[in-house]
Amino acid sequence: MRIVIAEDQGMLRGAVSQLLALEEDIEIVGEADNGKQALRLIREKNADIAVLDIEMPLLSGLEAAEKLRDEGSKCRVAIVTTFARSGYLQRAVKAGVMGYLLKDTPVSELAEALRKIYAGQRVFSPHLTFSMMEEINPLTKRESEILLHLRKGDSVKEISKALYLSPATIRNYISEIIQKLEAKNRMDAVAIAENKGWLPE
Repeated sequence: MRIVIAEDQGMLRGAVSQLLALEEDIEIVGEADNGKQALRLIREKNADIAVLDIEMPLLSGLEAAEKLRDEGSKCRVAIVTTFARSGYLQRAVKAGVMGYLLKDTPVSELAEALRKIYAGQRVFSPHLTFSMMEEINPLTKRESEILLHLRKGDSVKEISKALYLSPATIRNYISEIIQKLEAKNRMDAVAIAENKGWLPE
């Protein structure tokens, strides 16, 4: 099977790549340090599986997976990450990702997971609990929009102008968001939503 590995930490990428290359049925056809380069290599090398890190420059692993899905690519995607966040996991499932593994997975297990993915099976790390998979994003689209403005540092006045809503309505939304997320204040609400993977990139 032809594999492309995308990981922005060079040493880690090199180590995983060398160890996987020792497996008889695995050929590493490309290594990338960002999501855009990964997409180019996947297309050029006709990769069977892409092993993508979530947090990468230019395009995240999830954004790359979504683009491959939209293109109807036959390349299967395995996400390898340190982030066991429910929002990320839900987004990965929607993007048709076939594997979601944590970075501390031994390479022998990763190779075995890639064989299963190649055979059409889905493989999710056992460390990802069902309760986490079921954790639903409580925010509405409008509330997420407001949080994105707060993350940029916009004031209530600026948000009300951008969204054509009164400042009083924006304040109501903000207090509703804080309550829903059990946050201490606005910036805490932004941090919680980000950590859960509930804010669009």
